Amino acid sequence: MTDDTRDPTRPGDADVTRPPTASDETGEQIGPYRLLQKIGEGGMGEVWVAEQRQPVRRTVALKVIKVGMDTRQVVARFEAERQALALMDHPAIAKVLDAGATAQGRPYFVMEYVQGEPITAYCDRHRLGTPERLALFMRVCNGVQHAHQKGIIHRDLKPSNVLVAVQDGQAVPKIIDFGVAKATAHHLIERTLFTELGVLVGTPEYMSPEQAEMTGLDVDTRTDVYSLGVMLYELLVGALPFDPKTLRQSGLDEVRRRIREVDPPRPSTKASSLGEASAIAAKNRKTEPPRLASQLKGDLDWITMKALDKDRTRRYGAVSDLAADLGRHLSHQPVLASPPSTFYRARKFVRRHRVGVVAAATVVVLLVAFGVTMAVQAQRIARERDRANREAVRASQEATRANREAEAAKQVSDFLVGLFRVSDPSEARGRNVTAREILSAGAARIDVGLRDQPEIQARLKATIGNVYTNLGLYGEAEPLLLQSVRTNRRALRDDHPDALTAINALADLYWYESRFTEAEPLYRELVQRSERTFGREHERTLRAKFDLAGLYIEEKRYDEGERLTLETMEVQRRVLGEEHPDTLSSMNNLQGLYYRQKRFADALPVAEKVLETRRRVSGENHPLTIRCVHNLATIYDGLGRFDQAEPLYLQAIASEVTVLGDAHPSTCHTRCTLGAMYRKQQRYAEAERLLTKSWEGYARTVGPDHRGTREVVTELAALYTAWGKPAKAAEWQKKLPAPK
Repeated sequence: MTDDTRDPTRPGDADVTRPPTASDETGEQIGPYRLLQKIGEGGMGEVWVAEQRQPVRRTVALKVIKVGMDTRQVVARFEAERQALALMDHPAIAKVLDAGATAQGRPYFVMEYVQGEPITAYCDRHRLGTPERLALFMRVCNGVQHAHQKGIIHRDLKPSNVLVAVQDGQAVPKIIDFGVAKATAHHLIERTLFTELGVLVGTPEYMSPEQAEMTGLDVDTRTDVYSLGVMLYELLVGALPFDPKTLRQSGLDEVRRRIREVDPPRPSTKASSLGEASAIAAKNRKTEPPRLASQLKGDLDWITMKALDKDRTRRYGAVSDLAADLGRHLSHQPVLASPPSTFYRARKFVRRHRVGVVAAATVVVLLVAFGVTMAVQAQRIARERDRANREAVRASQEATRANREAEAAKQVSDFLVGLFRVSDPSEARGRNVTAREILSAGAARIDVGLRDQPEIQARLKATIGNVYTNLGLYGEAEPLLLQSVRTNRRALRDDHPDALTAINALADLYWYESRFTEAEPLYRELVQRSERTFGREHERTLRAKFDLAGLYIEEKRYDEGERLTLETMEVQRRVLGEEHPDTLSSMNNLQGLYYRQKRFADALPVAEKVLETRRRVSGENHPLTIRCVHNLATIYDGLGRFDQAEPLYLQAIASEVTVLGDAHPSTCHTRCTLGAMYRKQQRYAEAERLLTKSWEGYARTVGPDHRGTREVVTELAALYTAWGKPAKAAEWQKKLPAPK
């Protein structure tokens, strides 16, 4: 352990707010500063209250290397801390005012003097309730996020390094002591430090598992997320996840093992098991012990344990995500944190108790095998007795069914062979036959080739109609889907899957054509029939519900849309899992709702999570992944972060052209939204090129009356108005259909 780190067997750094003693006083002069009182002493430096006399008079805090500690390594670490603080400018971070060296050559720097106390002591002394503590903690998170944006990882976040002072009657947190900070985007000093390998950097009670590895290789901003999670735990519960006395009595290897492998209890569990201390903790939070544990169950348990996850890939990706989830909890919105899955908990249990699990599993397998063997022997006798009686009946039924299925299969086979065979070369006229022509030929032959198979006719019409819809050929899709729905209503029972599939396909078509009043009764019917047929929590029922919720959002019925989306998403997470495509579709509905309400900050983390999961589950070129790329671009666009939106727009367009086609409505829509952003940036020529191409695609594919075509015409008129070309604006304005 080097002298620029903290000894894990000591309680930590001295409290910089402790009352000075007479022995700490001095009259020493350092530059324009007269040292008054020593208020703190760490591993390499001393902190003094000093009086600045020129060019202004004020009280400051001055940190200087201790006499005899000015080795090359200590000076380098000291300069790194000084440079880290100088990079930052945030209300929650102590500001650097000046820097220099004493006459003896010892470096020093001058900070604002924070007359505060550790955040935990402040909250307890003022008996702040849980919401007030969370609000103060979120301001600390904002300060840490600022440091991360400047490329600085603190690595030693703890209450004694977060002081709270009262300014103008408001509690103001200040983050101090960047003595072991790490730069991620640049070097803090010209010299490179080699002090990480084999050194325990930080304070054990607040140290992340990757810090305990003592390699320094995996330490990133999620290390500070973990330390903030420990501080949040302490603010909520009044105790640390691990007992400090027990932790520090262990040897270094045991300290590191507990940090890396032992999961702490949830905050609500810890609050219930403090004994007599629970009464004091509850009193400091203006509540009673049972009530405190109840407050922590659910959201705050999930949020805290997500921040404290041993696997850093399961933690919050950024401090801003942690603060955002706390904000959602305070505003009674659903949080993104959720309890670990049963599979995840089981996997960790097996890893901890591998030998015992293997032994128990072996015994269970043997018992099950014995039981199965006995059951099989008993059932075999019964089956042999009944087999002879069933064979005659079964043979007759199988023969009848086989004849019927063979006839149907022959008709379908003849239909498909005729569909793809060009019997007369003159029909092709020397050109390739397109997929669209094959579909058209198939649609025309269904009624003739399968006249005595109405169920198969309906199924094929629904299939071809759905393909037309996905190609953006809505006019060709509608008659086929209407015929399929009518045939199924007449020939099949209400709960038949084919009947429900056809209704869903027709409702989707009306959705894409913006005919929401026609789509809504179909979606409602689909929800009711699916609940009756499959149950309230079946996958098909949930899919029908999120389609209906998305319709409400499109119609700007935001309260109904949000209620149904959250209700559906909660069941999907529990029944289908976080990464199921339908769960992701509901999350996409939610971010779309936030976007339409211009709640871009709420929409951003949801859209980022959906895109990340879509890429992992469905692949980069899946149409739903491409749509998620477009959605994230529109949110950055709404936030005014154009430099982040533009590459996503361009990526979405390139993928849509490859996967869907140059004139597909989705491709045209993305070109239109990027063109609108270029207009806002006054990049008029680029906007004109994109919007014109978007209009040409819409007009060719869905016609002039489609909502998308009208939107791009409106955008072109706005472009030429902003460009100072009123004649062209008026020309495009005339292309809009007259209101009905």
